[in-house]
Amino acid sequence: MNILVLDDEKEIADLVEVYLKNEDYTVYKCYTAKDAIECIKTKVLDMAILDVMVQETSGFEICKMIREKGYCFPVMMLTAKIQDEDKITGLTLGADDYMTKPFNPLELVARVKSALRRYTKYNGAEDRSEEIQIGGLVIAPQKHECYVYDQKIDLTPIEFDILVYLGERRGSVVPSEELFEQVWKEKYLDNNNTVMVHIRRIREKLGEDTKNPKYIKTVWGVGYKIERDEGN
Repeated sequence: MNILVLDDEKEIADLVEVYLKNEDYTVYKCYTAKDAIECIKTKVLDMAILDVMVQETSGFEICKMIREKGYCFPVMMLTAKIQDEDKITGLTLGADDYMTKPFNPLELVARVKSALRRYTKYNGAEDRSEEIQIGGLVIAPQKHECYVYDQKIDLTPIEFDILVYLGERRGSVVPSEELFEQVWKEKYLDNNNTVMVHIRRIREKLGEDTKNPKYIKTVWGVGYKIERDEGN
């Protein structure tokens, strides 16, 4: 597995590199945004770990570039800030996870492993249930593909897992806590913003009317629900 690590604080980048190499990952370490962008263009990557506050081009902008170019590998943001606004900004731009400095390197490694397991599964290493069809929306877990009226929708692995989890439980309300713990495989600790932002991104990609979404309904104070289609 190939992982890009971008941080202009040399000590942090070196520390992350050591811990990831101990897990037998190949690490492309960059101290500048320019070098990171070149790495993205020239290397086959399975994950990127991006510091938010780097010179010239922020980690947010690099994350946005990764998603705009159609790369679906997981992206983790590293930030010295703890404001929810920064977290939401990263998630809105397509990041899968974030960690606040200072962080426990062992926790970072655990999250990297979780993200890469999800990414490997997304790329066809694991079969799941049959196709889920709801009024023009088709979710194909075995192929890890999603379509709306025959138009393929590009989803990140975590977005796809959210949609599959809701689709498999169509007709039932899924609490935010359950959705987070089942998809992220972590204990829910007031992470409603994380779930909310990912739901928002999925709706945008599905072309949903934000005021009256067709597929993913919000059950206020509880969670989310995909209605059961007639005959399914």
